[in-house]
Amino acid sequence: MPAQHDIAAETELWDAYAASAFEDDAEPSFCWTQYAGHGPGPELLGEPRSVLEIGCGTGRSLAYLAQRGIAARGVDLSPVMVEKTTTKWAGTGAEFVCSEALEYLSEHKEVYDAVYSIFGAAWFTDPGRLFPLVRRRLKPGGVFAFSQPPAIPGAYGPQGMYKGGFAGKAMFTYRYSYRPAVWERLLTRAGFAVADARILGAPQPGHIGTLLVHAVTP
Repeated sequence: MPAQHDIAAETELWDAYAASAFEDDAEPSFCWTQYAGHGPGPELLGEPRSVLEIGCGTGRSLAYLAQRGIAARGVDLSPVMVEKTTTKWAGTGAEFVCSEALEYLSEHKEVYDAVYSIFGAAWFTDPGRLFPLVRRRLKPGGVFAFSQPPAIPGAYGPQGMYKGGFAGKAMFTYRYSYRPAVWERLLTRAGFAVADARILGAPQPGHIGTLLVHAVTP
């Protein structure tokens, strides 16, 4: 049974995250992993002229792409974060929209060369609902790519996650974790022609790696 998300409660959670994670002196950068300078870069997106980032967070990757002449739009659930990113990256040409990812993908009919998520909405949204919507928002040959932590062995599917520790107000969301082969099946069932999921090892042996997923539309 799909996890039941309380959007108002999750908005509060991500507003709190925005207040702690946003750095006023940050520079544009693009990195799929949790380790700076590690792993591939935006080349996983191909050579897009337009991109949509779902769960765009601090907006650094969108600003990076926009500065390179790509029409870059991001969607984020937190109004606090969207206000911060809109102000911070105003000079780059990146555009930020406050919306829940599924609602935005359902209601807006624009299509893109690439849709992506870096530890963002692809981690926190039911893939059975998300992937078909992403597929519809991509042009033929379009790319969907996302990254997030790999599943803990034996812990698969939707999982509750508290934010900000285990004391104080109960702020939580749901994340989705699967083995790479399952991610590939979910994508091909949603209509993607090619899907590849793999775990990239961390720079230091024994540390947490990164799940990298790449799919292409027919």
